[in-house]
Formats: sequence, C-alpha cells, structure tokens
Amino acid sequence: MQKGRVIQSTGSWYLVDTGEKVMESRLPGRFRLENKKVTNPIAVGDLVDIALNDDGSGSIEKIYQRENYITRQATHGKRGEQILVSNLDQACVVQSIKKPQVKEGFIDRFLVTCEAYEVKPVIIINKMDLAKSGGKAFAEELRDLYTGLGYEFLTTSIEDEESLKKLKKLLEKKTSAFIGPSGVGKTSLINAIDPSFDLKVNEVSDFSNKGKHTTTFARLIPLSFGGYIADTPGIREFGLVNIEPWELSLFFPEMLEPREYCQFSNCTHAHEPKCGVAEAYERGEIAASRYQSYLNMLDSL
Repeated sequence: MQKGRVIQSTGSWYLVDTGEKVMESRLPGRFRLENKKVTNPIAVGDLVDIALNDDGSGSIEKIYQRENYITRQATHGKRGEQILVSNLDQACVVQSIKKPQVKEGFIDRFLVTCEAYEVKPVIIINKMDLAKSGGKAFAEELRDLYTGLGYEFLTTSIEDEESLKKLKKLLEKKTSAFIGPSGVGKTSLINAIDPSFDLKVNEVSDFSNKGKHTTTFARLIPLSFGGYIADTPGIREFGLVNIEPWELSLFFPEMLEPREYCQFSNCTHAHEPKCGVAEAYERGEIAASRYQSYLNMLDSL
C-alpha cells in the first residue's frame, strides 16, 4: 500500500500523487455502492491508500476521513451531493466585476457552505481592469460589507501586478481552491501568478455574457512558490445540501446575536412576529442583499 493525494479526477480514472510519483488509479465499484448520497465517492484533495496493479496502475483501497470539503447539490437531474474539493486550508469564491457580473447570491451560498463545512472562505472580485467608476464603487461596497462580517476580501486583475502579489501571498504554502462561474477568470489568474502553467483559457461570449467551460474536470496544481491550488470547472448553480431550514441563520454571522431575541425557538426569520433577525434588518443592522439571500436560500430549502 502507498498513501497519496488525489490531484485529478476525470470521472473514472484518478491521478494520485504519492510524493514519489503520480499514478493513474481506479476506484473499485464497492465504494460507489457504499455511499449513494454523493455523485463522486472520491474528490480532488482526498487522501487515499492505493495498491499497485500488475500493469503499473493503482487501485484505490482506502479513502481517509476528510478534514473538510466544499460540496453542492448535484446537478443535471442527479440526486444527492457533489463534493468539489476536500482537505482545504481555504476556498476562494471568484467573481468578476464585469463579463460576467458579480452574483451576490452565489457568494452568499458559497459562504454558507464554507461556514457549514468548516472551510475558511475568501472572496475574490476579478477583472477589476474592466471596472469603470461605478464598478469600482460597487466593489468597495462589497468589500465594506463582507470584511465587516469578518471575511477576507481581495480585488484582482491580471493587469495589476500589485493585486497578483497579494494573491500569491494569500495562496503561498496553503491548499486552496478557486470556485466560481465560467468566465470569471479563475484559470487566467492561475496563469498570471505562475506563468509556467500556461493553462488553457477561453473568451467570454459577447452574446450571452457567460463564460465557456475551460476546465472540464477538477485538478490540484502544485504552485512553484509553495502550496496547491484546485482549479474547478465553472459552476452556474450552487445548491445547498444537508442544511435544515431552522439552522440556516446559524451560518450568517450577522444573524447569530439577533436570533437570540426571537420569540420562537424555531423561528425562520421570514414571517414570524417578534423576530429578532427581522427587527435587526429593519434597523439596518443586516444588509438588504444579505437578508434577501437568506430568504432565497430558505425558500430553496
């Protein structure tokens, strides 16, 4: 047996880095039968034991318990959840100020998932070179909102060397993930901070203003300055899983204190009388965008 880390997943084959070499490995069918709640029993970042086959490939025999992971509701009509990446020091939600525009609801769903699964989140607003005065002001509003809640926030551009230096410092000697919709510039950022990669990138469609899927499978890439970055396929939807309606507000930092003043212990903070969260919102202590995100998530649950 050799212990290694899964650095790439293509669905049927996995690349496992043992430290000495990278091995193509297969997953026995029993693992898929044991956990039918997830669409992928193994995720990039997982630690595994592999046995060497006669043909030089590996067979995954054990999956170690994950310290944490980022998950979302399975798409394309599949049931259960999809684990995007595991065993992270931090996860970065990447949005672009323009082409495509920032989706605050996506950011908030991502933050809730990080809170629920004990992953440190970072918010990155990219393509700031495309921002005019209004876009720059909006980015500052977002910075004030999210840093005020205790989240790390960074604006970047591949044209701005100073922002790239800050990003490199953020990623140095850590295992991180870039997660966000197609077209926001995740792969371009990776190329910019470590040009030796020369990863493939696509343009954003002028017609739909949406990105095309450049990264088609998740992969964990070693950085030349120390650490790893997980580049993941573009995500249009970020559905929450394994979160009950009554506990959703526990993952909104600004709601933790106000919810203590609710009349009902099972208050959903949507329509009940004498609701501490609703009253805090009315007083302006909870941002309108965040409260609306909360209500949208509550409805989806």
